Amino acid sequence: MMKMANNIAVFLGEKDETASLGEPGRVVIYSKSEGCWSNLREKALLINTPGGLKELRHKTAELMEFLGDVKVFVAGSITGIPYYELEKAGFSLWEFAGRPDQFLDYVLEQEEENAQQPVATGEHTNAPLTPVESGDGRYYISLTEIQESSGGVTSKQVLRPFLRKGEFYELEIDCKHVPPWLEAEMTVGSLTGKITRMGNAQFKVIVGKKTCDKC
Repeated sequence: MMKMANNIAVFLGEKDETASLGEPGRVVIYSKSEGCWSNLREKALLINTPGGLKELRHKTAELMEFLGDVKVFVAGSITGIPYYELEKAGFSLWEFAGRPDQFLDYVLEQEEENAQQPVATGEHTNAPLTPVESGDGRYYISLTEIQESSGGVTSKQVLRPFLRKGEFYELEIDCKHVPPWLEAEMTVGSLTGKITRMGNAQFKVIVGKKTCDKC
């Protein structure tokens, strides 16, 4: 999905600094023109309300409607259902602490670089780019080398096609950190998961598919 050039949405708290998306605040859409950032429009937002999951999804949908074609979103923290819904809708999500003038140029530069990069093929890493079956629908993959590599391959590029296909019973993942998008899917999506902290700053994640009575 195309991202509107030079436009970035930021969620701000009372002190005009980024805030967690679960806190009261406002969404401000900034646009860069002739080297300067300006405020295009803004909207007050309180996603966490007493209405439960249904209301949370409704508020997130309202946020996406306000953002429109602006697909780059920055907040102090984005977790749970809002993260899952925004990521699923194709938004590029960033987490920064501070004022917009401290990171807007950096985010725009990174977005432009990412847009110009070809799809990574994994030639810079020796790690397998697809999970390997160990038997009976069980698969294994190590993301450690991928996460340590500068080859441009992301965990989402490696795992998302496999998980979307759904032809597995269980997937075991070794990694240096649990990808936020995967943790969000295990929380509110169609996947179950168990995360275990191992030694030497390693994690083991066991991913399964939710059965109908758990959906």
